[in-house]
Amino acid sequence: MGDGYFEDGDLIRAVGREGVLIAAGGAASLLQTAHPKIAQGVYDHSHTAQDPLGRLKGTMQWVYAVEFGSREEAERLSDVVRRMHLRVAGEDYRADDPELQVWVAATLFATAVHAYRLLFRELTTEELETYYEQSKVFATILGCPYAMMPASYEDFREYYARTLASLRISDASRAIAHQVLHPRLPGGRLNEPALAAIRLLTVGLMPDPIRRQYGWRWDRARQARFHLLIRALRLVYPRLPLPIRTLPRDHYLHALRQRLAPSSR
Repeated sequence: MGDGYFEDGDLIRAVGREGVLIAAGGAASLLQTAHPKIAQGVYDHSHTAQDPLGRLKGTMQWVYAVEFGSREEAERLSDVVRRMHLRVAGEDYRADDPELQVWVAATLFATAVHAYRLLFRELTTEELETYYEQSKVFATILGCPYAMMPASYEDFREYYARTLASLRISDASRAIAHQVLHPRLPGGRLNEPALAAIRLLTVGLMPDPIRRQYGWRWDRARQARFHLLIRALRLVYPRLPLPIRTLPRDHYLHALRQRLAPSSR
């Protein structure tokens, strides 16, 4: 649609349209909950363990609405998220804390860039500057002041490295990681091959300091399997027809638009 925050030529759309990035979403999610305040909020208020597919659906509909939807769709759904966040508060955290919103947006950007580089190509410094500027919307559309975001891509890199070095994951972080990596899904053990690949991708994409804090084993054998998986994906996935690669986006946006249609109100 032509009335959104972005246009088809924008990098945020060129990267965000790729359905394979959903498989990298676990790394972004667990980077977010490596922050103890975010972890406690998710642990106290989220229903991820009871309904992992529902949580994924809600997250991806919001992401795709912001990247590809009209301004009305992006703002309506973001308003729902803001109102939900108002109820997520505890003794030492609140979901609408701008500092936490900055970290969540940072993980979405960093993980998407990491996965895109592995599966497609390197991005130039100019492209990274542009893409980073566009990705700020994931914080600002939820009410985070623009000035709270690191100003440039170079500022972002310093912020990201500094925050990674300061994080100390909690018991809540570890509990959420177990829920994310071992979800209860329809089909039971039939899902195990796909889940094993997603776990390998999640652990492989995680920055080493955080990976070690989670206590995940990362030896030469696992690293070799990770690189083999990446090579296989890099060989096959970019050669798939674009309508197949964008199928998750189209599915989630179609479901969202049905839900937002006037006749469904």
